[in-house]
Amino acid sequence: MDIVIARAIHVLALVHWIGGVFMVTVVLLPAMHRLATPERRIAVFETIEGRFSAQAKVSVTLAGLSGLYLTERLNAWDRFLYPEYFWMHAMVLVWLLFTIVLFVAEPLFLHAWFLREAKKRPEVVFARIQRAHTILLTVSLLTIAFASLYSNGFYL
Repeated sequence: MDIVIARAIHVLALVHWIGGVFMVTVVLLPAMHRLATPERRIAVFETIEGRFSAQAKVSVTLAGLSGLYLTERLNAWDRFLYPEYFWMHAMVLVWLLFTIVLFVAEPLFLHAWFLREAKKRPEVVFARIQRAHTILLTVSLLTIAFASLYSNGFYL
């Protein structure tokens, strides 16, 4: 029963985390582009992204802890030795990337960089943020797709 609960926590954390990234990437950032002034754009983005960032930290943490628990509980560590379990490597890499961004890069320098550069060159900064979010979302969705397929018996 603990494995079922851990999987449910893992999936719910992913739905919230990557669903939020999806919303920011395909809804929020394009809407920001349509706002009249760069100052207004920055303020709205800061408000919404800041609120989601705090929630994403919880979801990323839960996804990591539940993934670690499942790997340990299922004694699945050896899967990291085989290329056919590439999707497990991908899950860890996506999790690690978001963990570094949310817990290290953002508080240390990304947030300050955004505020500083958005005042100087808002169009360039928002284009970079859109591109970065699109890349992160694409990699995340591909990882989820491959993990879903391969963990349920699909093999090429």
